[in-house]
Amino acid sequence: MRKLAILPALCLAFWAAPSIAQTLDADTAPAQAEAPAAEQILVVGQKPGPGMWKVSKGDHVLWIFGDYGPLPVKMQWRSHEVEAVVARSQEYLAPPVANASVGILRGALLLPSLIGINKLPDGATLRDVLPADVYARWQPMKEKYLPKDDERERPVFTAGRLFDAALFKAGLTTRTGVRKQIETIVHDRKLKVTSSSFELPMDNARKMIKDFKKAPLEDAACLSSTVARLETDVDAMRLRANAWAKGDIAGIRKLDFVDQEESCRDVIMNSAAVRNDPAFQSVRPRLQAMWVANAENALARNASSFALLPVREILDPKGMVAALAAKGYTVEQPE
Repeated sequence: MRKLAILPALCLAFWAAPSIAQTLDADTAPAQAEAPAAEQILVVGQKPGPGMWKVSKGDHVLWIFGDYGPLPVKMQWRSHEVEAVVARSQEYLAPPVANASVGILRGALLLPSLIGINKLPDGATLRDVLPADVYARWQPMKEKYLPKDDERERPVFTAGRLFDAALFKAGLTTRTGVRKQIETIVHDRKLKVTSSSFELPMDNARKMIKDFKKAPLEDAACLSSTVARLETDVDAMRLRANAWAKGDIAGIRKLDFVDQEESCRDVIMNSAAVRNDPAFQSVRPRLQAMWVANAENALARNASSFALLPVREILDPKGMVAALAAKGYTVEQPE
């Protein structure tokens, strides 16, 4: 059944979460024009990315490749090491994902109610809803990255477009293609695929949309933190991208991950549409528990398994790999 993005705000929330990826059809994903020249020279050509983390118990091993974005637009990932590991593995653990989907017919019936979901209510503009200091800091960012913006979108949506536009201008992209390339390798090798996923309940989708549209959002902090990140972190994003491309794990660890995403995610998860829904509020712990259980099962039954996770999740002291270490598995990072 075709997946339909029926609530863009929720898509934004899942995009922001390190361990959650919202699945979109190719025809709903935003198109990108040819990238402009980067403001600073970035690594281009074929690059290996980082080595793999090794989780083991006895002679059974789970190899984990750390995905990362944004990366240089013109970089090509060289996949030889991953291909070799996949070739000798018996199972692939896909990244954890929570899906929000409806059928084609029901989705079509919901489309009219989506009109205007991203707009500020009652004809307001950003000037009306942002604190004066935040609005003043937003203005130079607008001029640089979104000069034609009419300031009528809610701050949380403006923040997403601003961040994408800034990455584009810096010669970076979050649409790296690494996961798709890995999935192609896994498919060609006919490797067993184990997913850690579940469907979020969308029985009340129309009410969720209605609640989201009419309720005020405390989302000024989302735009403010996005502006702050772009004021200070663009160069660091380039350095992290280059560190990943060269396989420099020590370099990645030395650079803090400035995270404006938490404030943007909180906007959605604290909104009237989902804040009282246990299914949405428990997404992250459910996904972590599911993935860790699948990893333990793979380690128990296979001599070699392979997994893909975001680098941030791998390095998180409270993340999934840390949970395996806490259970007594040996975890070794790449050199």
